[in-house]
Amino acid sequence: MSTDQDQAPEPASADRREERPPDWWHRDHPTFTALSGFFTGLVFVVVVPGLFIGLLHLLVDDETAEGLFPFVLVTLAVPLGLVVAPRTRRFGIYMLIGVVTTALVVGGVAALVLWYMITYEG
Repeated sequence: MSTDQDQAPEPASADRREERPPDWWHRDHPTFTALSGFFTGLVFVVVVPGLFIGLLHLLVDDETAEGLFPFVLVTLAVPLGLVVAPRTRRFGIYMLIGVVTTALVVGGVAALVLWYMITYEG
């Protein structure tokens, strides 16, 4: 005669691992990577040049800061480096998409406003 008490209970932690899937953060959801990469690219285009010129104006005079501003393009090595590394390639690609899309939108709006100001200058 055997009872339930004679059998050794299985560890509860093993049962929980099999029953409950990992939460969304640990599954590396593809939408999460794409959205975070895209919005990182958007913030990158907006914040990095502003911080760069702000620091240049604090450290050097205005003419020198304006001359050194094109060096902000060196920061584009960050998303390119992310694309090259296999582990961060997906994030880097979406970050580049965010950078390019934001630059196109800002450039298009600036061109449209400039055209409007020149056409209707009265």
